[in-house]
Amino acid sequence: MQAQLLNTENIETILSAMTLEEKAQLLVGGGNDGFAGSGAMMGNQKKLVAGAAGITVEIPRLGIPSVVLTDGPAGVHIDPTREGTEETFYATGFPIGTALASTWNTELVEQVGQAIGNETREYGCDIILGPGMNLHRNPLCGRNFEYYSEDPLLSGKIAAAMVRGIQSQGVGACPKHFAVNSQESDRTKVDERLSVQALRELYLRGFEIMVRESQPWSVMSSYNRINGEFTQQSYALLTTILRREWGFDGVVLTDWTGVRNTAMQVSAGNDLMMPGYPRQVEDIIAAVRNGTLPIADVDTCVRRMLQLIVRTPRCKKYPYSNHPDLAAHAAVTRQNAAEGMVLLKNDGDTLPLRPEIRTIALFGVNSYDFFSGGLGSGCVHTPYVVDLLTGLTDAGIAATPALTALYQAYIPFATLKLRADKDPLMWFLDQGQPKLPEMEVSEQMINSEVQHADAAIITLGRQAGEGLDRTIEDDFNLTAEEHRLLSRVSEVFRRERKPVIVVVNSGSVIETASWQAYADAILVAWQPGEEGGNSVADILTGKISPSGKLTMTWPVACSDHPSTRNFPKPMSLYDYKERENWGTPIEFVHYTDHAEGMDVGYRYFNTCKRPVAYPFGFGLSYTTFEYSRPSAKRQGDEVLLSVTIRNTGARSGKEVVQVYMQSGYSPLVAFAKTRDLQPGENETLTMRVPLRYLASLDEANSQWLLPSGEYTFAFAASSRDIRQTAKTKLPAFTEPVHAVLLPNQTNK
Repeated sequence: MQAQLLNTENIETILSAMTLEEKAQLLVGGGNDGFAGSGAMMGNQKKLVAGAAGITVEIPRLGIPSVVLTDGPAGVHIDPTREGTEETFYATGFPIGTALASTWNTELVEQVGQAIGNETREYGCDIILGPGMNLHRNPLCGRNFEYYSEDPLLSGKIAAAMVRGIQSQGVGACPKHFAVNSQESDRTKVDERLSVQALRELYLRGFEIMVRESQPWSVMSSYNRINGEFTQQSYALLTTILRREWGFDGVVLTDWTGVRNTAMQVSAGNDLMMPGYPRQVEDIIAAVRNGTLPIADVDTCVRRMLQLIVRTPRCKKYPYSNHPDLAAHAAVTRQNAAEGMVLLKNDGDTLPLRPEIRTIALFGVNSYDFFSGGLGSGCVHTPYVVDLLTGLTDAGIAATPALTALYQAYIPFATLKLRADKDPLMWFLDQGQPKLPEMEVSEQMINSEVQHADAAIITLGRQAGEGLDRTIEDDFNLTAEEHRLLSRVSEVFRRERKPVIVVVNSGSVIETASWQAYADAILVAWQPGEEGGNSVADILTGKISPSGKLTMTWPVACSDHPSTRNFPKPMSLYDYKERENWGTPIEFVHYTDHAEGMDVGYRYFNTCKRPVAYPFGFGLSYTTFEYSRPSAKRQGDEVLLSVTIRNTGARSGKEVVQVYMQSGYSPLVAFAKTRDLQPGENETLTMRVPLRYLASLDEANSQWLLPSGEYTFAFAASSRDIRQTAKTKLPAFTEPVHAVLLPNQTNK
């Protein structure tokens, strides 16, 4: 066949002209530079776009180009510099997933998606590997910073907004990791064992909402097993549920791993094996020829790949510039980061800072070495990171010079020492900012500082990344050095009636119960992207009123989460009899029991009435809001919910309204955010909820079921702060379930 550029009109013609070898090549990625391992890996190759995660294979004879996949999800992950040129290729560091979700603002998240999509396109990439949307099952997961929430509805809605924004720029999104990738420990082999109800109502529901509401070009299958079966080889998951039930029509690609049962992956509906190994091509060819892999299954995957490739900028020969508008995108990230910050405490209206506070003593390494994002593939190589010192200085607030000089001398030393002492397995230290040990500050120094400062700010930093989960002892909990710093600074500054403010610079939850009394105000800044210090300053000075709300429960202790008992399962082994066509009859597999079932996050804490440090959905403002005129009524296959919000305070601000259905675990069923309301101004928010989002799994009858009856909807400022309720009668709703993902339900 004479070479012609692939287009929407000739997909079937090209498919029919492809040899078996060419089809097999198209289903296997173009490899990963410098790595030939069999476990998890971070994608990095030099072809086409240096530092991108991977590429597909070009077939010039048929006019099929390679396409480029780049890591995300907080921005484009590519090499910032390249051999042979002095030009730079920095990308904007946007707020991490938890920070974006904490805005509860889908319009704003969609704007971030548009900016990320634009940079993806202008840097010559076609698909970005994000958003990350696994649930925060437990605070110890090393990649919670990439994910949105412990709640599937919030995760699904925020992810859908991100996907819509990215794909509006003519590039593809690849939501990940599908599914139940709830820990990093032993992530390539772990068997996530859980009930059908928890699987469907928690771990798959967010993906379902995202697929139905944004139609992503692709989805990434996760490393792990679910109830004994690798997700990448599960027909029930990738075809029956994802495609037939939810209507997904894009490409499924694997997470970056070694060779598994390639033929079984193809038959399950996994279209693209990444990063790609020559053996996988050989496996497909051999399986077709010996009759174990139907050519029809291969053709189905190839067709989907061609349909994906034809949509890409590279196939359309888009003249990418390598010069996205980084200045404009920095403005986007500054605004978005501030809106996601959560004010946990504000005794005596400590914040916003009073006009007489002009000089601040900045304590904590991360005041000067501010974390913009996490480690690993989720890191972005940014042109700069604004730290808290710079942000406050630009806002007209000075830092005490002696303390500042001390930290600025310590940080280079601590960085050099960390790199000299680092564990050789900590490969991701060069993919983001590592956490430096906290510096000891003497009592004499603090006593000196209080004489020159009007207030103290202490920044508590936490860092995490893929491949490792967090620990309770010195990651979730504070270290002994941090406790000493907090107690000493608090004692000295409060004795002089000067406020103490704590800024939490972390992608995940930390313990607060043991130290919150030391602080007059606590602001969770998350890891807010490259403009982080400016965004924090905007909140502290009152330029922006905080409006972020927690998307996960902050427990008193990590052990309060039922999942902590099984997170992760200690490295004991159990015998698992493999299915005959998996190869080895017996394989030893690590496993994690989701023994908590549905008792995840606020569903557990609210139902059991267990004390928490801060509940799901909590967040303070500089103003106050009144809820009135709640309404709930059926409209076709939806419930129409509305409530009026009035700003009753003296400052402008935004309010997040959360709606919980008061039945069972009282799940979140809707949310909305007001515009910036001036004092005395009001706005009526309207939310539409499909009946299917209210249904629970009726496993006995293989269906989603919402029984007919009267339902109460609670309009709330947090999961524990109900303001108004409304009732309505709803008809019965049912929808069939075709697969439940039990170990014996793997065949077509």
